[in-house]
Amino acid sequence: MSAQSLQVAILVFDDVEALDLGGPYEVFTTASRMHQRQNPEAVAPFVVQCVARSLDPVRARAGLRVLPDADFASAAAPDVLIVPGGVVDAAAACPATRAWVAQAAGAVQITASVCTGAFILAAAGVLSEGPATTHWEDIADLRTQYPALDVLENLRWVDRGALVTSAGISAGIDMSLHLVTRLLGAELSERTARQMDTPWNPQP
Repeated sequence: MSAQSLQVAILVFDDVEALDLGGPYEVFTTASRMHQRQNPEAVAPFVVQCVARSLDPVRARAGLRVLPDADFASAAAPDVLIVPGGVVDAAAACPATRAWVAQAAGAVQITASVCTGAFILAAAGVLSEGPATTHWEDIADLRTQYPALDVLENLRWVDRGALVTSAGISAGIDMSLHLVTRLLGAELSERTARQMDTPWNPQP
């Protein structure tokens, strides 16, 4: 693998769904731990930052407080961008958030959304056409608001190469493990899932 860590940026915003954020965070940080356990001299394969509009605490859905690692101005240039869901109306309507997501997505290897994060990607112009998915409860709304999308049901994730969307909450964990497979191989993602004690089917 590369001698350099891959920078993973996870967008955080008020009313973000805690597990949409925490699931991918746990996958990428656990994958780094598992890799370094077998390769003690290696750099961490992933460095994860929670990135918000400002450095003020973010109040996640149901009240969990999150302290961002960086704001839009100070965040390291990401290689992987994760956009979680939750109550996304304000984030999707925020010009600064849309601009940062669009700018970051233009330079990364992979942009991925969890759940209703797909609405933020669509609002930012990153997800404009083709197949996608989201939480089952929001499929009709995504179809209505963005009719150029082919919104698919009954899939855990939809992988279009540089753009990946997933269904709700726990599907974000599955998708993140899939991304670990893509980036560093199935053996590491399998060990990561085992360490997390999470059942994982590598098929969407």
